[in-house]
Amino acid sequence: MKKLYLCGCLLFCIHCSVQSQTPKSPNIIFFLVDDMGWQDTSVPFWDSITPANRKFRTPNMERLCKAGTKFTNAYAASVCTPSRVSFLTGMNVARHRVSNWTSLKNKAVDGKDSLLDIPDWNVNGISPLPNQEKSVYATPLPQVLKDHGYYTIQCGKAHFGAYQTIGADPLNLGFVKNVGGSAAGHPASYLAEDDFGRVPGRFILQAEMPNLEKYRKKKSFLTEDLTQEAMLAMDTAQLRKQPFFLYMAHYAVHLPYNVDDRFIQRYLDMGLPKPEAAYAALVEGMDQSLGELMDYLDQHHLTENTIIVFMSDNGGFSHPPRQGNDNTQNYPLRGGKGSLYEGGVREPMIVRWNGVTQPGTVNTQYMMMEDFYPTILEWAGVKKYKTVQTLDGRSIVPYLKQPELRDDHRALIWNYPNDWTGGNLGTDNSWCTAIRQGRWKLIYFEKYQRLELYDLQADIYEANDLSARYPDKTRELAKLLTQQLKQRGGQLPVYKGTKKTVPYPDAISL
Repeated sequence: MKKLYLCGCLLFCIHCSVQSQTPKSPNIIFFLVDDMGWQDTSVPFWDSITPANRKFRTPNMERLCKAGTKFTNAYAASVCTPSRVSFLTGMNVARHRVSNWTSLKNKAVDGKDSLLDIPDWNVNGISPLPNQEKSVYATPLPQVLKDHGYYTIQCGKAHFGAYQTIGADPLNLGFVKNVGGSAAGHPASYLAEDDFGRVPGRFILQAEMPNLEKYRKKKSFLTEDLTQEAMLAMDTAQLRKQPFFLYMAHYAVHLPYNVDDRFIQRYLDMGLPKPEAAYAALVEGMDQSLGELMDYLDQHHLTENTIIVFMSDNGGFSHPPRQGNDNTQNYPLRGGKGSLYEGGVREPMIVRWNGVTQPGTVNTQYMMMEDFYPTILEWAGVKKYKTVQTLDGRSIVPYLKQPELRDDHRALIWNYPNDWTGGNLGTDNSWCTAIRQGRWKLIYFEKYQRLELYDLQADIYEANDLSARYPDKTRELAKLLTQQLKQRGGQLPVYKGTKKTVPYPDAISL
């Protein structure tokens, strides 16, 4: 009997030892900023410090970089909803066809053009259910995480689907907790004391802000309020003894540029005009939020087992009320939000994965928003999962574990067969598709049937169109882009007069 007892104790101790050695599922924070440009930070993502880097103050981005890896060739779509749907689905925009930002059910937001009509794109966004009109049917990333034990938190901007559609509510997409997320793409006001822009007797979608009622009419700022709610949600996850996935999606730094009194004086003292000072204060407020979340992890002994990603959803807004001439705000990158030039699609990205990422390192491998779907599931240890959609994203885990790895053969594509502003903000913000492979990037301007070729390694400014100088490379990429569009079901605009689609890139004569 004594031997049995000792044997039982030994087995129990071995079981406890094995349990203690079994790694916990990591917590994951995906910190997404809205409309933040590649240069809207004191962290240089180029090979030198720029005037923009000297303008902005983001000490917590600097802190995160010192602890992790900075990606200098990270990409998203040129406007918000397409990027967010790619994140939730792992699909490229050409495949999911939510190619522009969403607003009201069944209504396109595109401007009017004299020559072209938009294709019948998925104006209602994402749907977790089949047979929803004008929607992409997909298995959302948070749903997979939730099914594997994660406490899934959506905090801030959602903008996954049009108003009064199933995808407009994050709780339908696998999130357990939603704070502030709806069909709205921006706030009516960041100021809680202004009731976030509510007007009595009038419905304003952007002023609704679900689950932020306790802040209304108080003196606080939306960025600050969302941060407090994110920490409360992480508290809940700990009480439930669940790993958490926090999708910390700030409305900042999107218009309107309301004044954040906590930070603006510094920028006014620098001599910046008030709108630009307000924008810089929005950036610093966002950075303050990042720091508070990192402090929370430290205080609760969660840092070692929490992976943090910092990312933006599209390029920086590059028009008034921003300071300077149009499309100069993202220097050295050309263009801005809405454009397929680098200023519209290249994003600031940082990853901290303790024990894996080497502190203070830089990774130049190019990647895209849809890559986070398989990456996050790999981080979460989810090996077997089924999706109703085909994934285009590829895990970036190999590049984090082996930073010297490079893949210059992979092709990234963008598809924007839409009209962002009806030409009001320039002709480069509409009717485009593009491809990057290695150092080369090709843009097809569909309205003008023009191909432009750039060597990004030698010309990050995209100042020198090399299509005439390298016709073979131009044709090669045009053919590859055409193949990718056809393979994924990418749409093209339609001529108003003939109702025929514009030619594919490989049909354009040089």
